[in-house]
Amino acid sequence: MTTPSSASSFSVVFIIVVELFVVNSQQFLLSERNTLLNLRQQWRNPVSLTHWNASSSSCGWPEITCNTDGSNAFVGRLPDDIDRLSRIEYVDLGANNFTGDIPTAIGNLSSLMYLQLYQNLFDGLIPSEIGNLSNLLILGLAYNGFASPEIPPEFGKLRNLKKLWMPGSNLIGKIPESFGDLSDLELLDLSSNKLEGEIPSGLFLLKNLSNLYLYKNNLSGEIPSVIESVNLTEIDISMNKITGSIPEDFGKLQQLEVLNLFSNQLSGSILPSISQIPALRIFRLFRNNLTGELPSEIGLHSKLEAFEVSENKLTGKLPENLCGGGTLSVVVAFSNNLTGEIPRSLQTCDKLHTIQLYDNSFTGEFPSGIWSLSNLTSLRIAGNYLSGELPTSIPWSLSRLEISDNKFSGRIPEAISLWTKLNVFKASNNLLSGEIPTGFTSLSLLSVVYLDGNSLSGTLPVRIRSWNSLTTLNLARNNLSGEIPVSITSLPNLLELDLSENQLSGKIPTQLSRLRLTSLNLSSNNLTGRIPYAFDNLAYENSFLNNPELCSSTPIPNLQNCHADYTKSPHSHKFSPKIIAMIVVSSAFISLVTILCTLFMFRGYLKKKQKLDLTTWKLTSFHTLKFTEANILCCLTDNNLIGSGGSGKVYQIEIGRVGEYVAVKRIWTTRKMDHTLEKEFLSEVQILGSIRHSNIVKLLCCFSSEDSKLLVYEYMENQSLDKWLHGKKMKTNQYAYSTTITDRVDVYSFGVVLLELVTGKEPHEGDVDMNLAEWTWKHFSEGNSMVEALDPEIKQASCYMEEISLVFKLGLICTSTLPSSRPSMKEVLEILRRCDDPLSEERKVGEDIDVTPLLRRESYLSNYRHGGNKVANQSIDIFDGRL
Repeated sequence: MTTPSSASSFSVVFIIVVELFVVNSQQFLLSERNTLLNLRQQWRNPVSLTHWNASSSSCGWPEITCNTDGSNAFVGRLPDDIDRLSRIEYVDLGANNFTGDIPTAIGNLSSLMYLQLYQNLFDGLIPSEIGNLSNLLILGLAYNGFASPEIPPEFGKLRNLKKLWMPGSNLIGKIPESFGDLSDLELLDLSSNKLEGEIPSGLFLLKNLSNLYLYKNNLSGEIPSVIESVNLTEIDISMNKITGSIPEDFGKLQQLEVLNLFSNQLSGSILPSISQIPALRIFRLFRNNLTGELPSEIGLHSKLEAFEVSENKLTGKLPENLCGGGTLSVVVAFSNNLTGEIPRSLQTCDKLHTIQLYDNSFTGEFPSGIWSLSNLTSLRIAGNYLSGELPTSIPWSLSRLEISDNKFSGRIPEAISLWTKLNVFKASNNLLSGEIPTGFTSLSLLSVVYLDGNSLSGTLPVRIRSWNSLTTLNLARNNLSGEIPVSITSLPNLLELDLSENQLSGKIPTQLSRLRLTSLNLSSNNLTGRIPYAFDNLAYENSFLNNPELCSSTPIPNLQNCHADYTKSPHSHKFSPKIIAMIVVSSAFISLVTILCTLFMFRGYLKKKQKLDLTTWKLTSFHTLKFTEANILCCLTDNNLIGSGGSGKVYQIEIGRVGEYVAVKRIWTTRKMDHTLEKEFLSEVQILGSIRHSNIVKLLCCFSSEDSKLLVYEYMENQSLDKWLHGKKMKTNQYAYSTTITDRVDVYSFGVVLLELVTGKEPHEGDVDMNLAEWTWKHFSEGNSMVEALDPEIKQASCYMEEISLVFKLGLICTSTLPSSRPSMKEVLEILRRCDDPLSEERKVGEDIDVTPLLRRESYLSNYRHGGNKVANQSIDIFDGRL
């Protein structure tokens, strides 16, 4: 790919670029050099271009700059006099940075057949003059930010148009009725916009229409009942507000391969005629109000790949011939009223990788052959009346097994140690019995275990081998006995532990305090002794109920107090020598503490006096305040401390009426701030104070003195993002002002969050002297695989790998060290919006969207402007396919 390095005006540059794409299809088969030589000839061989010849490489010509990634990054506006290119036939300026309006003069290019302006930054109106391009065959205006972007009804005059591509362009209003006049139209994509109103009936009368994409809009009304577009191969009207029933005429679409009508408000039954369509591959009608029974012959007459009808009100049996074509990979029918047995025919469906039939009323024994399907990754059949036993072996790829609320019985097999890919195992409320095999604890990828409500017996495994990824362990309501093994306290990621309603005995291991538990329940057992110090408070008052021999040192309801043994004989009136020695030591210790406390109180009084000297503090307010300086300064005490870090402390201070709080962060320095640093601090605080967003905590005001700063925020109960990502208590380190606050810093911070999500690491966790972003860049600059850097908890989510890869790439480019090479938050949001997946595991995202050019052009633009920046070059390598 070649681009001009300089030109006398933007118009000239534009002409050169466009004419490289002109001429006919034969010229596109020529090399880039021959294309340029043909261009020189069209310009009548100017003397200034005599060095353009067949004996030298075009990359050596001074007017040409070559790059290797195949993308451009043009900026600016299109020239208003674009109609000078009167004979141009082909224009492709997609994936650039053009801004402003599309010139109305473009409607004068009467020879134009191909116009691609997708993925730019156009923010003006869509010119209705495009409707004058009577020879136009292809029109692509996707992924722009048009202002008041209604579709011009004049587009209906494009009678020769074959493909109209306008997804993600913020379109509003209705689909023009004039689209029914586009008689040659083959593809129409208006997805991911804000269109409303009914679908024009004329669309389904277009005889040549093969692909119709209207998903993710606000369309309403019913689907037109008369359908004559018999060449339709793909229909996607999902994620709208469509009502009514599925038209009978859908049965006439014998070439239909993909039917996506999910996430609407459709009612009525599924037509038997649809099951007769021989080409049908993808059938997605989930999340509607459909009733009645499923067509019995669906899958019998076509090579069905995906069958998804969950979250409806369907009754009857699951069709026996779903896998009649031998190609079925996904069966999703959860949350219906389906009955009967699960079809035995699924046992021979080798390509099946996802089965989700939970929350129905299926009965009978679960087909044992399904356990042997080699590609099965997710089996979710909870909430039925199924019976059977757990198998000795499962598919190597199975990562999610959910069979809760059924009638499965028997023992957990010893061979469970071979279920090495298992990540989630939910088998609550069944009839499982016997002991928990020791080999169960060797599953290193296991993160969630629910075995509560069974009849398991015996002791817990004394040795826990490899549960390093386990976050949730629920063994409640069984018949387990013995002591709680100390080894359970070594699980590094355990957050939820429920061993209630068993017959466990002995003391609670004090080492349990090591865990970062967010939920603990040991109620209704036979535990004895003192509860560990870390849990001896009211926060855990419901964690130890119905253990008569347990005691606590603090008043906790339903637990007895622990009493000290003062003498060896309960009738003796004399203290033992041991007790006397303890009393002496304690008295000395209390005396020392009293002296120290007096000193600290005196020092605190001096500090408080200084704090209350309002003349030493300067107030900067950003909102109407319900408190005064004195309300804040007098309460900066350890009693109100809720967090601390390397740069300061955080206090929770009550203001106004009871229960209303603010959070105050105190940032201190070891010396007085110089004038420049002070000015920068105040400037950045002004920026933070001006932000108004529902998802961003408000900065109410700030106080500044010679040696410290106070930032006063609204108090948020749910603590910090770090706590929810990593399960830790709030910490403060979230305020060292080491860089100027800009929108690109915002992008960088968001990129770090994305990297935290996919790697499981904290921002400061990288390598020696490296943070997370630096470590991730180094990881890939050395040619390492993305999978090696992933959080173990998500490594096995193979059906999500495309989304994981996209988030990982996005995190990398957002944390580029050169701010200008980072995308804007608008672009980041658009990329993530296109990843919106309404069906968690089953629906591949990004099949029709290539975000790589958008990300690559940001890196290339930085490289082009700054002369080969190393990070930008790394970005190009990454998005060229290394991931």
